[in-house]
Amino acid sequence: MEKEQVVTLIDAFKDFKEEKNIDRPVMMGVLKDVFLTQIAKTYGTADNFDVIVNVDKGTCEIYQNFEIVEEVEDPNAEMTLDQVAAETGDDDYEIGDTYTKKFPLQAFGRRGILNIRQNLQGRIMDIEKANVFKKYSEKVGEIFTGEVYQTWSKEVLILDEDGNELRIPKAEQIPGEHFKKGDTVRAIIKQVDMKNNTTPYIVLSRTSNEFLERLFEQEVPEIVDGLITIKKVVRVPGERAKVAVESYDERIDPIGACIGVKGGRILGIVHELRNENIDVLQWTNNPQLLIQRALNPARVSSIDMGSSESDKVKVFMQPDEVKRGIGRGGCNIQLAGMLVDREIEVWRELPKDAMEAEEEDVLLSEFSNEIDQWIIDKLESIGCDTAKSVLALAPEDIAKRADLEDETVAEVMDILRAEFED
Repeated sequence: MEKEQVVTLIDAFKDFKEEKNIDRPVMMGVLKDVFLTQIAKTYGTADNFDVIVNVDKGTCEIYQNFEIVEEVEDPNAEMTLDQVAAETGDDDYEIGDTYTKKFPLQAFGRRGILNIRQNLQGRIMDIEKANVFKKYSEKVGEIFTGEVYQTWSKEVLILDEDGNELRIPKAEQIPGEHFKKGDTVRAIIKQVDMKNNTTPYIVLSRTSNEFLERLFEQEVPEIVDGLITIKKVVRVPGERAKVAVESYDERIDPIGACIGVKGGRILGIVHELRNENIDVLQWTNNPQLLIQRALNPARVSSIDMGSSESDKVKVFMQPDEVKRGIGRGGCNIQLAGMLVDREIEVWRELPKDAMEAEEEDVLLSEFSNEIDQWIIDKLESIGCDTAKSVLALAPEDIAKRADLEDETVAEVMDILRAEFED
């Protein structure tokens, strides 16, 4: 039985050598440490033992060193001249010399060999996990392509070519997209953590701004060559994105280069992002001009940046431009604000011939005692800052654009109508 255990142990060495992606010096160090640990556990110390491992051949030899003494006090580390002569038939040794003999693996016994094997497997697994953690930590921010292995309600499990697990949590998936086993998926490596300090937890993302930036780098050679720079990317995943680009070469049109002939370059990115609308615009350090470009094709009448960075930016538009500028669900104006890191409000600017009629209108802020402020804020975010601007729209349109309940919209309109009936 013990011989069979030893054979199994040697076979394990060969398996580790052939199948595990571990450096030879590291493997030798692990094997030595595992054997010395077992020796110390069995004999109390391993100071007088030498372990020689040949990873290439899958062999391991252990030697036990004995000091030759007149009287033995520690039989595991000392021998007399008579004992050495009886074992070797050699009488050339003297007191104080060291006698070395081979230590058979069978001496560990069945239980000892089993412990060695289990410890060895545990150490190798720890090294493998550390290697995976290091490998993917160095790749954070890069695009990964893998195959879906399993899907759950809260995350999708992806396997790489070595069988390592990577995950796309629900929050990192584009809204509305669904995966099935066998699908090929591209995503950016967002972060790598050691779960419970033992297992690498690799998170992929398809919603991060960096993922869109990497996609542009793959599709637009001028970005990789440094001719075009992506200055900023903002997204509402699944809805819309804005990419601000700049070229240091006047001969290169950065917007045209990113879009490609007949949209050839950007269409691939749009398809990858499940038809997310992507606007490419020319970067500028002038925040007012950047806002105008971000809201294009809606025409901006004027912009009030406020007196400090904490103030909301007021963008004034003609009534027929407001809807286009705000975008579906306020997405367009939200992204414009993200580009300049400011909150933007849209204000309707009426033509001069309508000013007199407007004077009869009432600002929504005047109804703060009857309408909750958060409702007023939502209505203002879609360009409805007066009572008549709300009443001019269909209730279902207001509910959808301002993300309000139908009942809430109905109550608000009743309050506003009552103002003019009085």
